[in-house]
Amino acid sequence: MKKVLLGNDAVVQGALEAGVDFVSGYPGCPSAEIGDNLGKIAKEKGIYAEWSTNEKTGLEAAIGASFSGLKSLVNMKSFGINVCADSLLPLAYTGTKAPMVIFVGDDPSCHSSAQSEQDSRGYAYLFQIPVLDPSDPQECLDFTKLGFEISEKFNIPVILRSTTRVAHQRMPVEFAEVKNKTKKIGEFIKNPRQFSTMPPRTMEMKKELLEKLEKIRDFAEKNKINKIIGKKNNKFGIIASGISYLHVLDALETMGLDIPVLKLGFFYPLPEKLISSFIKGKKKILVAEEMNPYLEKEITRLAKDSKVEIHGKDLLPEVGELNADKIVFALSKILKIKTKLLKIENFKLKIPRRTARLCEGCPYWYIFPTLKRMAPDAIFTGDIGCNMIAGFSPHNMQDTLFSMGASIGIAHGVSKSTKQKTVAMMGDGTFFHSGIAGLINAVYNKSSPLMVILDNRITAMTGHQANPGMGKTLIKEETEELEIEGIARSCGVKHIKVLDPINIKEFEETIREFLNKEEISLIVCKRICALLAKRQKADRHDQ
Repeated sequence: MKKVLLGNDAVVQGALEAGVDFVSGYPGCPSAEIGDNLGKIAKEKGIYAEWSTNEKTGLEAAIGASFSGLKSLVNMKSFGINVCADSLLPLAYTGTKAPMVIFVGDDPSCHSSAQSEQDSRGYAYLFQIPVLDPSDPQECLDFTKLGFEISEKFNIPVILRSTTRVAHQRMPVEFAEVKNKTKKIGEFIKNPRQFSTMPPRTMEMKKELLEKLEKIRDFAEKNKINKIIGKKNNKFGIIASGISYLHVLDALETMGLDIPVLKLGFFYPLPEKLISSFIKGKKKILVAEEMNPYLEKEITRLAKDSKVEIHGKDLLPEVGELNADKIVFALSKILKIKTKLLKIENFKLKIPRRTARLCEGCPYWYIFPTLKRMAPDAIFTGDIGCNMIAGFSPHNMQDTLFSMGASIGIAHGVSKSTKQKTVAMMGDGTFFHSGIAGLINAVYNKSSPLMVILDNRITAMTGHQANPGMGKTLIKEETEELEIEGIARSCGVKHIKVLDPINIKEFEETIREFLNKEEISLIVCKRICALLAKRQKADRHDQ
């Protein structure tokens, strides 16, 4: 069967074909569609699916499922792997019982991930677990299935690392029909030697992991996801992986060149024998990869005893996405071919700049100007979510932006270090994700920021996913609706006010009262996201 699929939809299909039983994770671009779409079909397909409170709890849930004999898929954006690193490192040592694939979506050029242009491939060296790097939706499906196969064969978690251009790319994809199944019930069989990382067993586990990696390296050498295309006896060759491979193909077609290309589907462990064989007899190699020169460094190491000339980041940028024009530029320099694209870095296209803005009717339109007017001299520490837009015009009031939950942590630090008043702005989804620990720290250490939680009743920016404050799970089951004010009160916050920010007078009076308190205070601005309200109204009308 064949159908046009989004890269993320192809991951969903691959997981279904592999027989996935358990799905967890945290929504973020460019990975959110995986959890959203699996959540819609989970019950009919006999799968358990959840949006976890954060990526660490999502991974830990999948670990529990794997140890109980269920095939699991965890999905997250790039920064999510930072959050779950504490538990992923020991998982590499213990290994899995049932197969596990971890999808990580990187975002070169920071289309949606504003904090940094993270290259999650670097974690491969820290975790020492396999990393697969697909280039298109068909490979998203095939590599997902392969990830489960590798995990089952070697009892190890496998990272499927994608990027925005792969996750949100569409193409016709060959797939197999998957029949509905009965939800599987697992069983945890006690085995402390496998599931518990305590010395001296920990050191034995590390040795076992290294031995396992050598077997996986042999597997990678023979696997067909690494392939060579083009003229075989050319003295010049290209090595690429992920989306860079497609850019290379476009560039070669543009230039009318037939040059051998080694396409690497395995990023870690690398098929070193295959790479060495490809390099042999060549005078020059171009390594095409986005962001960090991980492949280039490894290939330079493998070529140290030969006279081959390695090119990569000397001709290709380390910042931002690659494209065919940039590859053409690099090839033109290496092959000394004249082309109109030789000065592409100097092109100046007059494209009007468009920055993110709040939606019409968004409750934040009431919150930002009121805070700015009532606390003009305050330090505003921002957080991840729709409130990031406070950093753009016409608001221009976000003084810091780091990671989820960091607004209250940084506000606490500024408050303890200066005499300036600090205001921490955070969304409801972020509060449940990682804001509670920062709030406790501020209370415990007697800090005095004003914390403003923008509760729009949904995790809005990533596509309207449920969170613990909504009373509904990913699979639409009724659950406990956690109250932010109740949690804050139990954390020791004494000054709390819940209000509708459309009531400007009440909001102003509360800011005036709370701003100069000698201890932390909290305003919960509760008003539904305008898009969510519109959607709910349409749903009621349809019914």
